Amino acid sequence: MGELLKRFASYYRPHRALFVLDFSSAVAAGLLELAFPVAVTMFIDKLLPTGQLGIIALAATGLLVIYLLNAGLQVIVTYWGHMLGIKIETEMRRKAFDHLQKLSFGFFDNRKTGHLVAGLTKDLEEIGEVAHHGPEDLFIAVMTLIGAFALMLWVHVPLALMTALVVPPTAYVTTRYGTQMTATWHAIYGRVADFNARIEENVGGIRVVQAFANEDHERRLFAESNAGYFRTKLDAYRVMALSMSLSYLSMRFVQVVVMLAGAWFVVRGELSAGGFVGFLLLVGLFFRPLEKINSVIETYPKGIAGFQRYTRFLDTQPDIADRKGAVDVGRLRGEIEYRDVRFGYRPDRPVFDCLDLSIHAGETVAFVGPSGAGKTTICSLLPRFYEIAGGAIMIDGIDIRDMSLKSLRSNIGIVQQDVFLFAGTIRDNIAYGRLDATDAEIVDAARRARLEGVIAGLPAGLDTPIGERGVKLSGGQKQRLAIARIFLKNPPILILDEATSALDTETERAIQQALSELAQGRTTLVIAHRLATIANADRIFVVDEGRIVERGSHAELLEQKGSRYGRLHAAQAGSGSGGRGATHRGTQATPKGE
Repeated sequence: MGELLKRFASYYRPHRALFVLDFSSAVAAGLLELAFPVAVTMFIDKLLPTGQLGIIALAATGLLVIYLLNAGLQVIVTYWGHMLGIKIETEMRRKAFDHLQKLSFGFFDNRKTGHLVAGLTKDLEEIGEVAHHGPEDLFIAVMTLIGAFALMLWVHVPLALMTALVVPPTAYVTTRYGTQMTATWHAIYGRVADFNARIEENVGGIRVVQAFANEDHERRLFAESNAGYFRTKLDAYRVMALSMSLSYLSMRFVQVVVMLAGAWFVVRGELSAGGFVGFLLLVGLFFRPLEKINSVIETYPKGIAGFQRYTRFLDTQPDIADRKGAVDVGRLRGEIEYRDVRFGYRPDRPVFDCLDLSIHAGETVAFVGPSGAGKTTICSLLPRFYEIAGGAIMIDGIDIRDMSLKSLRSNIGIVQQDVFLFAGTIRDNIAYGRLDATDAEIVDAARRARLEGVIAGLPAGLDTPIGERGVKLSGGQKQRLAIARIFLKNPPILILDEATSALDTETERAIQQALSELAQGRTTLVIAHRLATIANADRIFVVDEGRIVERGSHAELLEQKGSRYGRLHAAQAGSGSGGRGATHRGTQATPKGE
């Protein structure tokens, strides 16, 4: 816990002035609150017996001035104190998001989006509240407790000692239930993350849900998550209710005892009327920090649980990062070599063992084979989306691990079957390929991707919103937009991962024309199931069970008797799927059977 508090305290350093202002104002306000019971005691015992209304009015005016000053201090504590909390929360969110960008695909493969969103929102909101109230509440509670008790001793020692008896049981209740509350809030955050994930998944897949008429199934799944959250939060409030009610009962019991005992002392002449009233006010002040401790039981466990989750996230080390001494390589030619590459998504389940292949700069190569053979994995290793376990991948003779990730990935463009688009405009999504591109460059990229006709038919043209993940566009339009993005990026290396497999014949032909132009002069890696689309590739690699079992041109592979490629080609030709579409490298295949 000490290390955790030390890390938490480090976030106050950039905001020292604001912290000092908030903290000192809160302390001053607490001291002024302590002065009020003393003033009342003197007012009753000293001023009232004189009968001098002028002096009494003057004293009341002075008390009003003190209250006005205290009100000003409360404004500072409430506004600037929360500003401190928000600044710390904002900085934590910035660090968390920045760290999120450094994590590899392997991290996201094993996390739910809803859990990550909850960590960046709900957790940090609770931390922000503790950042504001934490130090000052704790200090002022202790200061007020000690100050009030000292003044109570000054007024009447026996009554003060009777009042102090409530502190040990309250401290016990706070310690016992505070620990339970921290554990319960950990569970609550997990529940929140679960149903955030459920909502995110349902909204993202609403078309599939409705297409299968599975709304009732989704409602049941959400009801389970929601009920789990309900039960966990109810547990938290059960603990809180028990803690607060016990504390309340002990405090009010002491107040009743003090009233009876104080009245007895007044009757016996051992305590003045002013002292009795002042003491009752001091008892209220004495209990206020204890009541604040009860509110702390609700607030602090949330913040502590959130900060523990936050620090665990920040402590997650990226498994892919720049090596010490990694260099910015500038624009590469695109000469690629895989040397004795070993890789597995899990250490005990290797995908590749001793993978060797080379690709010349400007060459177009294709990877074919059954699903799960390792085609996409080969291409995913090139931009270091995953880290190899052994061997090396070289571009232009330089190990990709010796390049900075930014410069490596700026040299590679990827067009996938499942295109991801952002919820902005067409212009925004094309410009994502190069954020400093001019309007003329964006228009030219759209033209080269065969998007000009689509854009011309839209009322707002390039500034047309496309909806979340491009929901307002057809599959072909999404692909063209993704291609335009790569035209703008203009990388020397291109990866086409099943870029046209889900399109109709006419749309595919148009997009193949754009891809053929895009591939000119670039080292191009194509992943394809339909062999007609890669018949003009310089070389074709047949991948099976993590090994390259055949390699050669389309013609060379067909000439090999009993080759896997030949069998695959014959099967596709027989089914009529092999001739659909157009080939890469600029030459269109003639559609068959249409």
